[in-house]
Amino acid sequence: MKALGIEGTAWSLSVAVVDENDVIVMESDPYIPKEGGIHPREASQHHSEKIGELIKRVFEKVPPEEIDVIAFSQGPGMGPCLRVVATVARVLALKLNRPLVGVNHCLAHVEVGRWKTKAKNPVTLYVSGGNSQVIARRGNRYRVFGETLDIGIGNALDKLARHMGLKHPGGPKIEQLAKNGKNYYELPYVVKGMDFSFSGMVTAAQRLFDSGVSKEDVAFSFQETAFAMLTEVTERALAYLDLDEVLLVGGVGANSRLQEMLRIMCEDRGAKFYAPPKHLMGDNGAMIAYTGLLMFKHGHVTPIEESYAKPDFRIESVEVNWE
Repeated sequence: MKALGIEGTAWSLSVAVVDENDVIVMESDPYIPKEGGIHPREASQHHSEKIGELIKRVFEKVPPEEIDVIAFSQGPGMGPCLRVVATVARVLALKLNRPLVGVNHCLAHVEVGRWKTKAKNPVTLYVSGGNSQVIARRGNRYRVFGETLDIGIGNALDKLARHMGLKHPGGPKIEQLAKNGKNYYELPYVVKGMDFSFSGMVTAAQRLFDSGVSKEDVAFSFQETAFAMLTEVTERALAYLDLDEVLLVGGVGANSRLQEMLRIMCEDRGAKFYAPPKHLMGDNGAMIAYTGLLMFKHGHVTPIEESYAKPDFRIESVEVNWE
């Protein structure tokens, strides 16, 4: 059985086909702003202009008649981008006469991570531009045990990078700078119970840079502080839930320093650390396709009239009836 998945919640646009075993084909064309951050209207225009070509390239490798189900990222995300993806998914489902499955973007990150690492019941740290959450399954739902109170860690990294004159995406550039940082400067460490906050840290780091501290030291200090916060909350969830696996997903999860800190924490606790391949860390069509296939096989189908965009779609609202 094969599923076609379309991802387009923010700046990443990606179309993929998967079966139960692997990714068969994936084509991506991300929106890169000329300057500043992501503008939802411009990103949606990019998606509407490029998505036809991506689907054409996918169908050149997997004929449309071989597709069994159409899946799309229904939310959370930027409304204009989500509407483009939902419209295209509806057209494909109607034209090919195939079932449609609206997929929660956060759930897709978790499930593709479990699929490709064989993690069974992990505490998942999901870190991306718009989301930063500590997630674990309880019964037939995934529950959020801790999350950002303001902006996602990826957004925080991008804001800092832009302030230092670096273009989007900023996360990888901050990571490279941090590797050459030598001096640590104290920044606001904001953990409130199981939740955390990054906006004050961004402001403090920007002021450090403006005062003459090098980009490398600012990046190093920011990463060390932010990732320590994320590791602390993940460890607390691991202890509270009495689990022994940690799964790292989301675009910021590709950061080698964050992986190192989580791995050290897991070794200290006798837990296993997992991270999917780098090309499946960021937003991608394969995670939507796989999760859509998984959901369809367990009875989930989205009626056409309910296939609208859900910008505030929470992972807790999805019933999980698979192992």
